[in-house]
Amino acid sequence: MVKSPDKLLKIVDLDFHNRALLVSALSHRSMGAGNNERLEFLGDSILGFVIAEQLYRQFPDADEGILSRLRASLVNQKSLADIARELTLGDFLILGPGELKSGGFRRDSILSDALEALMGALLKDQGFEASKAWILRLFASRLDGLNLVNGKKDPKTLLQELQQGSKKELPEYKLKSQSGLPHKKVFVVECHVSKQVVIGHGASRKKAEQEAALAMLDILKQV
Repeated sequence: MVKSPDKLLKIVDLDFHNRALLVSALSHRSMGAGNNERLEFLGDSILGFVIAEQLYRQFPDADEGILSRLRASLVNQKSLADIARELTLGDFLILGPGELKSGGFRRDSILSDALEALMGALLKDQGFEASKAWILRLFASRLDGLNLVNGKKDPKTLLQELQQGSKKELPEYKLKSQSGLPHKKVFVVECHVSKQVVIGHGASRKKAEQEAALAMLDILKQV
Protein backbone atom coordinates (compact mmCIF):
# COMPACT_ATOMS: atom_id res chain seq x y z
CA MET A 1 0.00 0.00 0.00
CA VAL A 2 1.36 3.44 -0.97
CA LYS A 3 1.99 5.66 2.04
CA SER A 4 0.27 9.02 2.39
CA PRO A 5 2.09 11.98 0.79
CA ASP A 6 1.58 13.82 4.08
CA LYS A 7 4.10 11.49 5.72
CA LEU A 8 6.58 12.21 2.95
CA LEU A 9 6.26 15.96 3.51
CA LYS A 10 7.32 15.47 7.13
CA ILE A 11 10.34 13.43 6.05
CA VAL A 12 11.49 15.94 3.44
CA ASP A 13 10.54 18.95 5.60
CA LEU A 14 8.33 20.54 2.97
CA ASP A 15 4.77 21.67 2.48
CA PHE A 16 2.82 22.25 -0.71
CA HIS A 17 0.15 24.86 -1.33
CA ASN A 18 -1.04 22.84 -4.33
CA ARG A 19 -1.16 19.19 -3.30
CA ALA A 20 -2.02 18.17 -6.85
CA LEU A 21 1.54 19.07 -7.84
CA LEU A 22 2.88 16.77 -5.14
CA VAL A 23 0.69 13.90 -6.33
CA SER A 24 1.80 14.48 -9.92
CA ALA A 25 5.45 14.46 -8.87
CA LEU A 26 4.99 11.05 -7.26
CA SER A 27 3.05 9.57 -10.20
CA HIS A 28 5.06 7.42 -12.62
CA ARG A 29 4.24 7.47 -16.33
CA SER A 30 2.81 3.95 -15.94
CA MET A 31 -0.18 5.69 -14.34
CA GLY A 32 -0.98 7.45 -17.61
CA ALA A 33 -1.98 11.12 -17.82
CA GLY A 34 -0.96 13.44 -15.01
CA ASN A 35 2.38 11.68 -14.49
CA ASN A 36 5.63 13.27 -13.35
CA GLU A 37 7.53 13.50 -16.65
CA ARG A 38 6.95 17.23 -17.22
CA LEU A 39 7.83 18.07 -13.63
CA GLU A 40 10.94 15.87 -13.90
CA PHE A 41 11.97 17.93 -16.92
CA LEU A 42 11.72 21.11 -14.83
CA GLY A 43 13.47 19.54 -11.87
CA ASP A 44 16.35 18.29 -13.98
CA SER A 45 16.92 21.82 -15.27
CA ILE A 46 16.86 23.60 -11.91
CA LEU A 47 18.97 20.88 -10.28
CA GLY A 48 21.70 21.26 -12.89
CA PHE A 49 21.72 25.03 -12.50
CA VAL A 50 21.67 25.09 -8.69
CA ILE A 51 24.51 22.61 -8.38
CA ALA A 52 26.52 24.38 -11.10
CA GLU A 53 26.09 27.75 -9.35
CA GLN A 54 27.04 26.30 -5.97
CA LEU A 55 30.17 24.66 -7.37
CA TYR A 56 31.08 27.94 -9.09
CA ARG A 57 30.91 29.66 -5.70
CA GLN A 58 32.50 26.84 -3.72
CA PHE A 59 35.53 26.39 -5.99
CA PRO A 60 36.51 29.86 -7.27
CA ASP A 61 39.83 28.61 -8.66
CA ALA A 62 38.45 25.58 -10.52
CA ASP A 63 38.33 25.68 -14.29
CA GLU A 64 35.35 24.66 -16.44
CA GLY A 65 36.58 21.10 -16.84
CA ILE A 66 36.92 20.50 -13.11
CA LEU A 67 33.54 22.11 -12.41
CA SER A 68 31.91 19.88 -15.03
CA ARG A 69 33.44 16.77 -13.50
CA LEU A 70 32.39 17.79 -10.00
CA ARG A 71 28.84 18.35 -11.21
CA ALA A 72 28.81 14.98 -12.97
CA SER A 73 29.92 13.30 -9.75
CA LEU A 74 26.88 14.76 -7.96
CA VAL A 75 24.15 14.99 -10.58
CA ASN A 76 23.74 11.49 -11.92
CA GLN A 77 21.16 8.76 -11.67
CA LYS A 78 22.90 6.81 -8.90
CA SER A 79 23.45 9.87 -6.71
CA LEU A 80 19.83 10.96 -7.07
CA ALA A 81 18.53 7.45 -6.43
CA ASP A 82 20.67 7.21 -3.29
CA ILE A 83 19.19 10.46 -1.97
CA ALA A 84 15.70 9.23 -2.86
CA ARG A 85 16.33 6.08 -0.83
CA GLU A 86 17.53 8.13 2.13
CA LEU A 87 14.16 9.90 1.98
CA THR A 88 12.31 6.56 1.58
CA LEU A 89 10.76 8.11 -1.53
CA GLY A 90 10.00 4.71 -3.04
CA ASP A 91 7.37 4.10 -0.37
CA PHE A 92 5.34 7.03 -1.70
CA LEU A 93 5.53 6.49 -5.45
CA ILE A 94 2.31 5.99 -7.36
CA LEU A 95 2.98 3.25 -9.91
CA GLY A 96 0.92 1.34 -12.43
CA PRO A 97 0.20 -2.35 -11.73
CA GLY A 98 3.05 -3.56 -13.95
CA GLU A 99 5.71 -1.36 -12.37
CA LEU A 100 4.37 -2.09 -8.91
CA LYS A 101 4.59 -5.82 -9.51
CA SER A 102 8.11 -5.61 -10.94
CA GLY A 103 9.42 -3.56 -8.01
CA GLY A 104 9.66 -0.23 -9.82
CA PHE A 105 9.80 1.61 -6.49
CA ARG A 106 13.34 0.21 -6.08
CA ARG A 107 14.61 1.11 -9.56
CA ASP A 108 17.25 3.84 -9.81
CA SER A 109 15.73 5.44 -12.89
CA ILE A 110 12.27 5.74 -11.34
CA LEU A 111 13.59 7.00 -8.00
CA SER A 112 15.88 9.61 -9.57
CA ASP A 113 13.13 10.85 -11.90
CA ALA A 114 10.70 11.19 -8.99
CA LEU A 115 13.20 13.17 -6.94
CA GLU A 116 13.75 15.57 -9.82
CA ALA A 117 9.97 15.78 -10.29
CA LEU A 118 9.66 16.85 -6.64
CA MET A 119 12.18 19.61 -7.31
CA GLY A 120 10.15 20.71 -10.31
CA ALA A 121 6.91 20.58 -8.35
CA LEU A 122 8.39 22.72 -5.59
CA LEU A 123 9.55 25.22 -8.21
CA LYS A 124 6.01 25.46 -9.59
CA ASP A 125 4.44 25.63 -6.14
CA GLN A 126 6.75 28.05 -4.32
CA GLY A 127 9.24 29.47 -6.79
CA PHE A 128 12.94 29.29 -7.53
CA GLU A 129 14.38 30.21 -4.12
CA ALA A 130 12.38 27.55 -2.26
CA SER A 131 13.39 24.87 -4.73
CA LYS A 132 17.02 26.01 -4.65
CA ALA A 133 17.14 25.97 -0.85
CA TRP A 134 15.72 22.43 -0.71
CA ILE A 135 18.15 21.13 -3.34
CA LEU A 136 21.09 22.57 -1.42
CA ARG A 137 19.84 20.92 1.77
CA LEU A 138 19.56 17.58 0.00
CA PHE A 139 23.09 17.82 -1.37
CA ALA A 140 24.70 19.54 1.62
CA SER A 141 26.76 16.60 2.89
CA ARG A 142 27.81 15.61 -0.62
CA LEU A 143 28.86 19.16 -1.44
CA ASP A 144 30.80 19.38 1.82
CA GLY A 145 32.62 16.16 0.92
CA LEU A 146 33.91 17.51 -2.38
CA ASN A 147 37.40 18.77 -3.03
CA LEU A 148 39.43 19.52 -6.12
CA VAL A 149 40.78 15.96 -6.11
CA ASN A 150 37.25 14.84 -7.01
CA GLY A 151 37.23 17.32 -9.86
CA LYS A 152 40.59 16.21 -11.17
CA LYS A 153 39.21 12.78 -11.95
CA ASP A 154 38.77 12.63 -15.68
CA PRO A 155 35.38 11.79 -17.25
CA LYS A 156 36.45 8.26 -18.20
CA THR A 157 37.33 7.51 -14.58
CA LEU A 158 34.09 9.03 -13.30
CA LEU A 159 32.04 7.06 -15.83
CA GLN A 160 33.86 3.84 -14.93
CA GLU A 161 33.29 4.43 -11.21
CA LEU A 162 29.63 5.30 -11.77
CA GLN A 163 28.98 2.07 -13.67
CA GLN A 164 31.00 -0.06 -11.27
CA GLY A 165 29.23 1.46 -8.28
CA SER A 166 25.86 0.67 -9.85
CA LYS A 167 27.06 -2.82 -10.87
CA LYS A 168 26.12 -2.03 -14.45
CA GLU A 169 27.70 -2.59 -17.83
CA LEU A 170 31.08 -0.89 -18.18
CA PRO A 171 31.65 1.64 -20.99
CA GLU A 172 33.19 0.56 -24.29
CA TYR A 173 35.06 2.93 -26.59
CA LYS A 174 35.35 2.46 -30.35
CA LEU A 175 37.49 4.53 -32.71
CA LYS A 176 35.25 5.45 -35.65
CA SER A 177 37.60 7.61 -37.71
CA GLN A 178 40.65 9.82 -37.78
CA SER A 179 41.27 12.53 -40.34
CA GLY A 180 43.29 15.64 -41.01
CA LEU A 181 46.94 16.49 -41.44
CA PRO A 182 49.54 14.82 -39.17
CA HIS A 183 49.86 17.96 -37.03
CA LYS A 184 46.11 18.62 -36.96
CA LYS A 185 44.31 15.28 -36.70
CA VAL A 186 40.72 14.86 -35.56
CA PHE A 187 39.71 11.61 -33.88
CA VAL A 188 36.09 10.46 -33.59
CA VAL A 189 35.27 7.95 -30.87
CA GLU A 190 32.02 6.28 -29.86
CA CYS A 191 31.25 5.49 -26.23
CA HIS A 192 28.77 2.65 -25.67
CA VAL A 193 26.95 1.98 -22.39
CA SER A 194 24.09 -0.50 -22.68
CA LYS A 195 21.99 0.86 -25.55
CA GLN A 196 23.26 4.41 -25.21
CA VAL A 197 25.82 5.66 -27.75
CA VAL A 198 27.53 9.05 -27.85
CA ILE A 199 30.33 10.49 -29.96
CA GLY A 200 33.41 12.44 -28.89
CA HIS A 201 35.89 14.42 -30.97
CA GLY A 202 39.44 15.34 -30.10
CA ALA A 203 42.96 16.04 -31.29
CA SER A 204 43.94 12.62 -29.94
CA ARG A 205 42.10 9.40 -29.34
CA LYS A 206 42.39 9.91 -25.59
CA LYS A 207 40.84 13.38 -25.77
CA ALA A 208 38.03 12.08 -27.96
CA GLU A 209 37.32 9.31 -25.45
CA GLN A 210 37.24 11.82 -22.60
CA GLU A 211 34.77 14.02 -24.49
CA ALA A 212 32.58 11.01 -25.23
CA ALA A 213 32.69 9.92 -21.57
CA LEU A 214 31.62 13.40 -20.42
CA ALA A 215 28.71 13.35 -22.88
CA MET A 216 27.69 9.91 -21.63
CA LEU A 217 27.73 11.11 -18.02
CA ASP A 218 25.33 13.91 -18.98
CA ILE A 219 23.00 11.40 -20.66
CA LEU A 220 23.05 8.83 -17.86
CA LYS A 221 21.91 11.33 -15.28
CA GLN A 222 18.72 11.76 -17.32
CA VAL A 223 18.03 8.09 -18.05
